[in-house]
Amino acid sequence: MEKIIEENKQGTSLVLEQKEENAKKLFIESYGCQMNFSDSEIVASILANQGYNTTQNLEEADLVLVNTCSIRDKAEQTIRKRLEKYNAVKKINPNMKVGVLGCMAERLKDKFLEEEKIVDMVVGPDAYKDIPNLLKEVEDGRDAINVILSKEETYGDIAPVRLNSNGVTAFVSITRGCDNMCTFCVVPFTRGRERSREPQSIIEEIQDLWLRGFKEITLLGQNVDSYLWYGGGLKKDFVKATEMQKATSVDFAQLLDMCASQFPKMRFRFSTSNPQDMHVEVIEIMAKHHNICNYIHLPVQSGSTRILNEMNRQHTREEYMTLIDNIKRIIPDISLSQDMITGFPTETEEDHKDTLSLMEYVKYDFGFMFAYSERPGTMAARKMEDDVPDEVKKRRLTEIVDLQQVHALEKTKRFVGQIVEVLVEKDSKRSSEHWSGRNSQNTVVVFPKENYKPGDFVNVKITDCTAATLIGEAVEYSTIMQ
Repeated sequence: MEKIIEENKQGTSLVLEQKEENAKKLFIESYGCQMNFSDSEIVASILANQGYNTTQNLEEADLVLVNTCSIRDKAEQTIRKRLEKYNAVKKINPNMKVGVLGCMAERLKDKFLEEEKIVDMVVGPDAYKDIPNLLKEVEDGRDAINVILSKEETYGDIAPVRLNSNGVTAFVSITRGCDNMCTFCVVPFTRGRERSREPQSIIEEIQDLWLRGFKEITLLGQNVDSYLWYGGGLKKDFVKATEMQKATSVDFAQLLDMCASQFPKMRFRFSTSNPQDMHVEVIEIMAKHHNICNYIHLPVQSGSTRILNEMNRQHTREEYMTLIDNIKRIIPDISLSQDMITGFPTETEEDHKDTLSLMEYVKYDFGFMFAYSERPGTMAARKMEDDVPDEVKKRRLTEIVDLQQVHALEKTKRFVGQIVEVLVEKDSKRSSEHWSGRNSQNTVVVFPKENYKPGDFVNVKITDCTAATLIGEAVEYSTIMQ
């Protein structure tokens, strides 16, 4: 639930540059959070070396892969419908092989092979390097499965193929797995324990992206603030590290400082943060570097300390508010976004009012808000009754969304009359005569194209806004271009 799920990207089929020598066709589509989309790039890179070119035509595919999400029931239902579609195509093309990747693969491994007869291969998030071997099993007429969770795998040695890329922004994974056992979340069970990627491999991947013209990197992880490299292994085993390993370890603040210092003309973002792990050092590094964006996605889930305790969140309402105070003190023009779950088991009207009052205190720029849905395998599903009626969940969710909309408009209005730095990313959705990009605070900015192009950093004077978009006119190139 901590990972942002962008609805407009769900089910995107991925395409990369075709290799003439590759004769087989791969159709791969992704659901869920950005970690899944990033993983699909790793899988495509592995299969490109196995003779596969991607296609967007499902009917011509030799291999169909769906990268899955277990965060919400809606995602699982969508994927089951996609499997029905694959089944229909497989009747026309019986040689087509189908594989399920990702979090649902790990959680529902036996069901996929035994009940969903369409599925030939089930591959968990830590087993993508084993896909070539699993394909041999499938070709020999056997079902193939590998959902073993790794203590070491970070895919740091694989250069992901950038799929459906705008050539301007890219994601670079820095951690895998999660140690936070939030009672509503399946991630620790589907992606395993937390481990960090070797810093030099991260720097090398960013260097490669810089040489290829990319201008903005988002450092990606289930919980980036707890990044800790001490030579490899699980985060929880750091206590067993040698004195030398501890002395030479790299935490997230150091990694962020390293990235921003070595690539001063690239912009950096990161996602997702966890309140318990976001230390003041990270905020100070953000304030130190112009090229680290003034935006933090800081999921809170509830404004009630009692509900936070039920969720096994390792922070209270008061601790979260103190963190917000520190962030705003060090970076006054920060933009903040939230994840919020309403209707968690035992949530009362008082708990709900605590959430609304926390929102009033913080005034988030953006929000990702959901009514609680019980996820099989989580501690909440095993030990708590889903006792808040659906109509109450819906009403509370509506109140949260409505309040967020008020705050969002208030937050975008603050930019009207200001000049903001924008990285041009793509055409505006509404007009081919306008560019669309984002400012440091992650707000979308639209302005007339003139002679600017994607990848340019442009100073834009804001003349108008909606709750989600800033509208303006270009003034000049920004100083980061010089």
